[in-house]
Amino acid sequence: MRRLIVDEPVAGAARWSRRLAIFAAAIAVVAVALARIQAAAPTAALTVFAAALVIAAIAIVLAGSAAVAIWRDGLKGAGQAAFGFALAAALFAYPAYLAVVAFALPPINQVTTDLASPPPFMLSTKARAARTGAEPPPLDDETRAAQRAAYPDLETVKVEMDSSEAYRLSLSVASDLGWRILDAEPPNLAGNGSALIEATDRSLFFGLVSDIAIRIQPGATRTAIDVHSVSRIGKHDFGANAARIRRFIAAVKEDAPEH
Repeated sequence: MRRLIVDEPVAGAARWSRRLAIFAAAIAVVAVALARIQAAAPTAALTVFAAALVIAAIAIVLAGSAAVAIWRDGLKGAGQAAFGFALAAALFAYPAYLAVVAFALPPINQVTTDLASPPPFMLSTKARAARTGAEPPPLDDETRAAQRAAYPDLETVKVEMDSSEAYRLSLSVASDLGWRILDAEPPNLAGNGSALIEATDRSLFFGLVSDIAIRIQPGATRTAIDVHSVSRIGKHDFGANAARIRRFIAAVKEDAPEH
């Protein structure tokens, strides 16, 4: 005698939660890839990523709905709902981290080691062309006050090297950090011996560009190195500019310790 086996129905919300979570993850990967290879403008890539988050939010809601149906009606699909919820929630991990950072840090998009007189960005044709029309804004008093409160450790680096050595060291450190050197003016030995370096750096995920100016100024006994980092997009850098300058300072001190 044959026994009739009837499969238990699967919660439809569980299926769709899993499908939408996978779709959202795929869109997020595409958004990051487009930004990293510069196939799309950063703002466009961020918009695509935001769309992925919307879809992920729907997947989370469906996972919750599926959980209720599974508990109430004894349906199958708990694994699919859990997968959909976990994958969709993972997409919110980095934005959630940025939200926490944004709450803890001031909404500024530029940082410098010299608040009184930040290193200037070069006016050469080469440097201006590389910035593609993106001119860093001047440092206002409100930003100065916010940086002073949030990043009191950022100060001018003074090294016991002449300006030419400090210039070469700064170029080497910037290159080692993966910064793209746009233009550089070696020390003007006929003048005051100062030097300027301009570079850019890109963020890890979306490749958002920040402009960096480095100034080398000789003193009576030591040479001063200052850095100015400005994000091109957004009014909040989430601490990225300060972290970038700290990495530069640490690398400089490693080769030319401050005394």
